[in-house]
Amino acid sequence: MADLTLALALVLTAGAASAQPAPPVGVVRIAPEPVTETVSFVGRIEAIERVNLVARVNGFLEERAFREGQEVQKEDLLFIIERAPYLAAVDAAKATLASAEAAKVNADAQLARAEELLRTRDTSPAVRDQRKAEAEMAAAQVLEAQAALTRAEINLGYTLIRAPVAGRIGRAAVSPGNVVGPDTGPLALLVGQDPMYVTFPVSQRVFLGLDREARRNAERRPRVRLRFQDGSHYDQVGQIDFVDVTVAQGTDTVTVRARIANPDRRLIDGQFVSVAIEGPEPEQRVVIPQSAMMLDQQGAYVFVVEDGRAAIKRLRLGQPLEGGRIVVEQGLTDGEMLIVDGLQRVRPGQPVQGVPAAPRPARGG
Repeated sequence: MADLTLALALVLTAGAASAQPAPPVGVVRIAPEPVTETVSFVGRIEAIERVNLVARVNGFLEERAFREGQEVQKEDLLFIIERAPYLAAVDAAKATLASAEAAKVNADAQLARAEELLRTRDTSPAVRDQRKAEAEMAAAQVLEAQAALTRAEINLGYTLIRAPVAGRIGRAAVSPGNVVGPDTGPLALLVGQDPMYVTFPVSQRVFLGLDREARRNAERRPRVRLRFQDGSHYDQVGQIDFVDVTVAQGTDTVTVRARIANPDRRLIDGQFVSVAIEGPEPEQRVVIPQSAMMLDQQGAYVFVVEDGRAAIKRLRLGQPLEGGRIVVEQGLTDGEMLIVDGLQRVRPGQPVQGVPAAPRPARGG
């Protein structure tokens, strides 16, 4: 009798368990959405204009006319080298030129007198020829003096070191009071600010794919977007303007360069950034939240609701997107009900009750 009672209790307990309702799970309906294909790389910011400022004449450095780190315009005065010796050299060259011009005037007069005397037979052709040679020599000396004056004026101009381009100037390597010259080395570095370059290596496989896409959409160039190392995005869009002519044998990559505006000076020469090349047109793709995805030894999978039960779907994944989402290349189709909430209660084949999942805020990428 006791055995019969125990058996009856077990049957009743099992029946009660089987009668429990299926647990609710939050679901979303799969629907393709427009996604712009992107390929990501690591790049480095490079200044388009980068100038090492050097002294072209020797002398004491009298003045530094800028504040380190400031932006300067083209032709702004940056350094002053002692000018007095070069002003004196210009004055001496002017005096030499004046003397040569006076000698030429006298030689020209002597040649004219010799020509007149030769017509009246009061002198010989040899004297006339000598006077002609003297006049030509005087003319040559004038040219030489003019060249010396030009050289002296150029050297005087080199005592004022001006900005050859607009940009931001770095730390001065030499302070006023030191003797500087062509062998001193750079006095400071001047770096252009807007626009800038970003260069990045692209593997041959990816490069060939980008090249095919560019040929199909020749009228629309791919866009280049940047992201800083803190995860923030740069608000300007760049365009590829150069692809190297050789492949780096050590890495099997091609160097690609894009040009991008820098109006707010957020880009700094030498800075590392993440580079994303966007495709020309968005495509309809299946996108899911990464929180709905799980991994095992066979790869990524999700749970969907099929005929009131939880079913596993194996996935082939594509590119990750902002907001904690990811593209699904294969494994899900339009209209399927993806389980996104209550996954800890779900087992394969288990009856479940799908209810619309509450919307959740997107996470920044």
